[in-house]
Amino acid sequence: MCGIVGAVAKREVSDILVEGLRRLEYRGYDSAGVAVIDGDQVGLCKRLGKVEVLAKALEQSALPGCTGIAHTRWATHGQPSEENAHPHTSHDRLALVHNGIIENHEKLRQQLQGMGYHFSSQTDSETVVHLIDSKMQSGLDLLAAVKSAIKELEGAFGLAVISLAEPEKVVCARSGSPLVIGVGIGENFLASDQLALRQVTDRFVYLEEGDIACVTAEGYLIWDESDQPVIRSTLSISDKVDAADKGEYRHFMLKEIFEQPTVIRNTLAGRIGKDKILEQAFGAEAKLILDKTEHVQIVACGTSYHSGLVARYWLEEIAGIPCSVEVASEFRYRKFVVPKNSLFVTISQSGETADTLAALRLAKTLGYASSLAICNVAQSSLVRESDLALMTEAGTEIGVASTKAFTTQLVALLLVTIALGRRHGLTANAEATMVEALQQLPELIEQTLTLDETIKQSSEHFAEKNHSLFLGRGAQYPVAMEGALKLKEISYIHAEAYPAGELKHGPLALVDADMPIVAVAPNNELLEKLKSNLEEVAARGGELFVFADVDSGLQTGPGIISIQVPSVPAVIEPIIYTIPLQLLSYHVAVLKGTDVDQPRNLAKSVTVE
Repeated sequence: MCGIVGAVAKREVSDILVEGLRRLEYRGYDSAGVAVIDGDQVGLCKRLGKVEVLAKALEQSALPGCTGIAHTRWATHGQPSEENAHPHTSHDRLALVHNGIIENHEKLRQQLQGMGYHFSSQTDSETVVHLIDSKMQSGLDLLAAVKSAIKELEGAFGLAVISLAEPEKVVCARSGSPLVIGVGIGENFLASDQLALRQVTDRFVYLEEGDIACVTAEGYLIWDESDQPVIRSTLSISDKVDAADKGEYRHFMLKEIFEQPTVIRNTLAGRIGKDKILEQAFGAEAKLILDKTEHVQIVACGTSYHSGLVARYWLEEIAGIPCSVEVASEFRYRKFVVPKNSLFVTISQSGETADTLAALRLAKTLGYASSLAICNVAQSSLVRESDLALMTEAGTEIGVASTKAFTTQLVALLLVTIALGRRHGLTANAEATMVEALQQLPELIEQTLTLDETIKQSSEHFAEKNHSLFLGRGAQYPVAMEGALKLKEISYIHAEAYPAGELKHGPLALVDADMPIVAVAPNNELLEKLKSNLEEVAARGGELFVFADVDSGLQTGPGIISIQVPSVPAVIEPIIYTIPLQLLSYHVAVLKGTDVDQPRNLAKSVTVE
């Protein structure tokens, strides 16, 4: 589910493997482990908890060797424990790490037990290492054994295997879970994310779906899913700033909140002119795809789903075309009617979100006219498998709770909305007004970030609270949903969002002095209705925290704390009002003493169903 690192070199690799795991900690995990071939044995060290616990164990008992694999695990089969941690071994001669889920593991387990294999864990992954070992015992070499074994696997996997019989190679395979080879000089590496290898190389080869690779210190060979030798392109990646460094910030999440003006500038760069968007930057096929689009179906998960909900308001109001938004896991398991000339839009920070990727693959069989991915990772499966992709340019996001990825998704979706609007009655003057708002956006976010200290002080009111309600109207309702999600993710306060007009239909029963109410109140046509909703809360003794436009007339008073947000153009209000909710969640979590960047039970990239 989480992180894979592998290395084959002329030097000892344990430190390289552990450093790679550290750089993947942002994904969330419950245990970590390393396996290294040391002469005539596979040295193994696994620990429950953080990578640092593993590192300290290796200081006490080193694992020398030039070939190794490592893993951080997030439990899917079997509870978090050292027995269930990766790497898994077979007869102390073979070791394997695995991301994904093997759906037929129970059948394979029974088959292997019948052959005399003993299982020491409850994981689906252990079945794979024993299966490969059984192939080798029948006479196959490591590569052939892996090729044979994966034909029997059902599900998703990214895996890497080392063997005492062939100690100078790592064999890896990808099906539904990403893997990348890091190219060195006299040494080579592999990982589930290139970020894990940035300390040793800046050259990467991304494996395609179905690829199998054999990696040695001298080089690597790749076979596609048809077992044909293939050459994949090598990409050079160089960042001026190491994304895995918090710099002056206490947490990655705070760093990433404050990076939003920069990454939004990057997302807009080359895509807007003086008074119009430059849709040529969307890709060569963009015009053809957008010209025929009469309906948009958005599918996403979590935070990305909320960005899709905001986009629905934009698409129907600005572009004048119908839009449907659905959670990917629900979309996959119901019957529905595909509207004519419908554009299937997927949104994902990682581009490897299992449910979203599966929904895209399903959509290709259902008659959607074309597909568009809004994504932050250029080499991801989602991007490669979509007809069109619009990258968000958020840079690496380390904090599990998404911040800059969300706002850059909104920017990308607004660009798409304007492009579609051109084809459905949006005037040049209206487009120019929106482009001007986008040009102002980074500076307006910088102004909004100056509220940080005020929000920090207000967050103290949440220190002893266990529940909260978030309210919004119109496009601010999904913004309230995102605010509630952030608060529950990192502070563990139970938080829910409602359209403000729904208060009297049930949630009002919960309102009392122990249930703080957070509301977003831009100065738009819904403001007066929202004020009436807030009065209902105040009349029942509720404590209100309102992020209000400076011109809204909402001021701090008995039972209400009003934090003044800069007045901004209406079209970008959902982006601006997201910022103070991110800051509120962050400061509450710090007060609560939770693990802000790696909240319990959560993973950054959800690559299993």
